[in-house]
Amino acid sequence: MSEPAYLTARFTLQPETTATEFRLTFDNHLEEVWAALTEPGWLAKWLAPGEIDLRVGGTVRLDFGESGATIDSRVTALEPHRLLEYSWSIPGEPPRPLRWELEPIGPTTRLTLRLTIAANEDAGRAAAGWAAHLEMLQAALLGAPVKFPFEVFRMARDAYREQVADLRAKAPRAPAPA
Repeated sequence: MSEPAYLTARFTLQPETTATEFRLTFDNHLEEVWAALTEPGWLAKWLAPGEIDLRVGGTVRLDFGESGATIDSRVTALEPHRLLEYSWSIPGEPPRPLRWELEPIGPTTRLTLRLTIAANEDAGRAAAGWAAHLEMLQAALLGAPVKFPFEVFRMARDAYREQVADLRAKAPRAPAPA
């Protein structure tokens, strides 16, 4: 059986939220991966033009231009070269925590990305967008930045939606109120 053309995502359903986790390992040193997650020049290559003020409470501003979305958030957790957390919501939307964790493994780096959205939002679509951006991050770190991979997004979105639907179908139902 061949590997899918998109990253494996693990979903966790809660009554109010859906969480998604991605794990991947880069052949790059920790410092380079951290720079890609935090420095304006790197961010523009794989995510969106913007800046992150690297301190708890610091501003996060990412301008997704063509889509019309601008993330205007605050850093909620920070351990330099290890952990970065902020919300990827646009103003007026509920918080959507995004947590990046890095772990050095010899000369390579393991990245874990966790995102959380409200249970009534489209977790498959949200996760697919991040799967596509993570592919862009991989390409940027290899020195060959790519444009947003819509085909990866579409394949991942459909597969992730199915995965979430299967989890929901198997989830225990809460008893009806008396």
